[in-house]
Amino acid sequence: MSTLDAVIIGGGPTGLAAALEARKLGLDYLVLEKGCVTNSIFRFPTHMVFFTTPELLEIGNLPMVCEREKPTRLEALKYYRRVVQTTGIKVRQYESVERLDRQDGEFCVHTSVSDYRARNVLIATGYYDTPNMLGVAGEDLPHVSHYYKEAHPCFERDVVVIGGQNSAAEAALELYRAGARVTLVHRREKLGESLKYWVRPDVENRIERGEIRAFMPAEAVSISHTHVRIRHGSGELEIPAHQVFALTGYRPTTTFFDQLGVEYDPEILVPQYDPETYETNVSGVFLAGSIMAGLRQKEIFIENGRFHGEAVMRAIARRS
Repeated sequence: MSTLDAVIIGGGPTGLAAALEARKLGLDYLVLEKGCVTNSIFRFPTHMVFFTTPELLEIGNLPMVCEREKPTRLEALKYYRRVVQTTGIKVRQYESVERLDRQDGEFCVHTSVSDYRARNVLIATGYYDTPNMLGVAGEDLPHVSHYYKEAHPCFERDVVVIGGQNSAAEAALELYRAGARVTLVHRREKLGESLKYWVRPDVENRIERGEIRAFMPAEAVSISHTHVRIRHGSGELEIPAHQVFALTGYRPTTTFFDQLGVEYDPEILVPQYDPETYETNVSGVFLAGSIMAGLRQKEIFIENGRFHGEAVMRAIARRS
């Protein structure tokens, strides 16, 4: 088994940008992605529109062409597929990394398909795979989901959306327009401050007119096959629910940190790393993208995370 210069874990925009830089620098690398290319974007709502403009999602100086001012999920998926096709970067899809360890100064990367050896490892796994759980009874029922895809199956159904940020507000609006009876439950008095500027007045108007029922501040207490019990004000009440979307955000996993000995803050999950090279306290282990922000998810996005992998690969190339 030959030893790679770098294994890149994660085939999102950040991991792909790192691969493009590794290819440019002549490094021997491999991208390992447990799902499809840009798997997190694939799992976004079907009709999602990005908040940003297309040039801020571009990688490798390859232009993104969009029909309107802001790209859609579908346009982003098409763009990143084209990046992989036209550049020929080496990406192994549907190959999940199951364990990392170190032997004789090199990293052993054990996947669901094979084993690899590498001098360096770049962790660019993001955070979208691990939802913030409500921690209430019934959360594991089949009609409860922490991801929202599309509204059509909920036509003329009672739907409870839990959350108050963009994902919850946009889901509530789309469900309402598809003919669902929507109730929004949010633990704070007001919806999130970072709502997209075209979403906020829309959802607030729907709530004011009673077209979307809203309880704020309120929290889910339990979920049954037919209802969601919430605590609101001084009492509790039950809301009918054929479907529940618990859209309360996501968090990074620290599994690879623990396996390799990467130090991180146990409260906010922010790892230690060099701000110039993004190398952790473990020599040869680098980070890129939103996993670096831990629970501070408003700090790193595709727009700035896409540059991290480039810096990492340049640091690795200097050692080669």
